[in-house]
Amino acid sequence: INTLKSRRLRWVGHVARIGDERRAHKILLGKREGTRPHGRPKIRWEDNIIRDLKEVDYEDDWKRFVHVRVTWRSYVLAAINLRVP
Repeated sequence: INTLKSRRLRWVGHVARIGDERRAHKILLGKREGTRPHGRPKIRWEDNIIRDLKEVDYEDDWKRFVHVRVTWRSYVLAAINLRVP
């Protein structure tokens, strides 16, 4: 589980830094047009990233710090070292 979380954070860091015009960046940070169907809300990639970062005691906006590679890498490494209950 820790490996999956750390790789997801690594991938998001890479995609967030590649630029606004790339398709992966648009999919990651884009908003869906229209409304969702009734029922339980779907979990977005960004929701997973926020949940992973809360586990390593990061409560700020992740989009600001993703561009500081040293800081972002420390959070990725912290996700690897989490203890799973």
